[in-house]
Amino acid sequence: MKVSDILRIKGNTLYTVEPSEPLIKALGLMAERDIGSLVVVEYGDLVGILTIRELANVLVKTGGNVKTTIVRTAMDDSPLTCTLETNIDEVRRMMLNLHARYMPVMDKGLLMGVISFHDVARAVVDSQNFENKLLKAYIHDWPEGDAPAAVVAP
Repeated sequence: MKVSDILRIKGNTLYTVEPSEPLIKALGLMAERDIGSLVVVEYGDLVGILTIRELANVLVKTGGNVKTTIVRTAMDDSPLTCTLETNIDEVRRMMLNLHARYMPVMDKGLLMGVISFHDVARAVVDSQNFENKLLKAYIHDWPEGDAPAAVVAP
């Protein structure tokens, strides 16, 4: 399974913010849309990502006063990215190793979407459920003459 499969199912709706925008405006958009990340773009290019983690860090640093803070001071300016062709197992490893919950998806320098750890987990579970159904159907329809030999416990 590849990242393109996840985006095809999930869709590629992007919520973006510019680095010069007030952080409180970005926080409001995240709350309004019930999302955990915003892609930070400048002149159409990915320049960072703003997630709940970055917001928590800036809230601690400012004592909760983010009225004068801009997105650039809070964002992660070197987010982990993947491509449409990246294998889902590799995405899981990258996300786990680097504690990333959100990953922008790039294709030849073009931002295609964002996948979350939740999206990856859902794709894996759905794939396993589908495989389990196929195996159960196969076992149920097993031809009588070709039944496997009984396993004898020692």
